[in-house]
Amino acid sequence: MSHLPILLLLLGHIPPVDPLSCYICMFPTITPADCLFTQDCARGQQCLSSIAIGTQGALRVVLYEKGCAITSQCGLSGEKYASGLNFTYTNVCCEADLCNADSASSRPRPPFLAAFSPLLTLVLVLL
Repeated sequence: MSHLPILLLLLGHIPPVDPLSCYICMFPTITPADCLFTQDCARGQQCLSSIAIGTQGALRVVLYEKGCAITSQCGLSGEKYASGLNFTYTNVCCEADLCNADSASSRPRPPFLAAFSPLLTLVLVLL
């Protein structure tokens, strides 16, 4: 007797896997505390945290990104040029709900940064 019908019957009753939930940033941001939103990832994706450090002469800008990523984006690091800055980036992924939270995001920001962070991020993205 073949076990195939029994196997197919059992597979049909396996509950679907809940999607992974990750923190996301609406735009690259200058502090991980600005990544307050969450998103359910597509099947097979992981939570991503990315840090990009841009320099031009004495100017240094650090941008943070969070979201969902396909496995091939995980563990990548490299360089890219954007908005007149040379960026060095590093991508890190994890596979648990909201695992891309950063301990730095729980630290309070200085009031100046808290007030102007979204505006400064928008200016940097538009450059």
